Amino acid sequence: MKSPIAALLCGSALLLAAAPAYAHFILVAPDAWVEVNVLGDPQKAAPCGTSDITMGTPTGKVTAMTGGDMLHIKIKETIYHPGHYRVALSVLDRKELPADPVAETREGTRGPISVSGKIDPAPKPPVLADGLFLHRERPAKDTFWETDIKLPNINCDKCTVQVLQFMEEHGLNKEGEFSYHHCADLKITANPALPIDKSWPGQK
Repeated sequence: MKSPIAALLCGSALLLAAAPAYAHFILVAPDAWVEVNVLGDPQKAAPCGTSDITMGTPTGKVTAMTGGDMLHIKIKETIYHPGHYRVALSVLDRKELPADPVAETREGTRGPISVSGKIDPAPKPPVLADGLFLHRERPAKDTFWETDIKLPNINCDKCTVQVLQFMEEHGLNKEGEFSYHHCADLKITANPALPIDKSWPGQK
């Protein structure tokens, strides 16, 4: 027969094993639109990490870019979780940003657990890139995920680039379900040497 202390320790271990793991990331570049803590919070709610429940403090930072140039994306995972990233762009309103990836799930002891998220192999506006940094092993300490993504040749005074993390093997969040979100505001000035990309909203 187990002692009361042994039973308590065993029960605690089972609760920890059943609890969902939580991943977090920081958008290092471009400059985020809202102030974050050392883990990257706020980041749960779509489309840009904040909500009426989880408020944030805007930074007021706007990154100036030229249409057709490469936007450098730099991410730091503060708490590891398997999964991938997606980058999207809204031009006139953040409502243009796409819904979070459709998730395949399995039933866990405390509700659904994500297995995988849908990745579009041929992304179209408003998505700029999908399936980035797909990983299922813990990266080395102090690893940054980095890439350059070509911007459309458009004009926008204050558009928003969204970097979304889809997490595999993750429990359902109250906000964000299986995804975390960061955004950065951009001012894009079209390159006059290139044709305007009219597939994006508000371009003439």
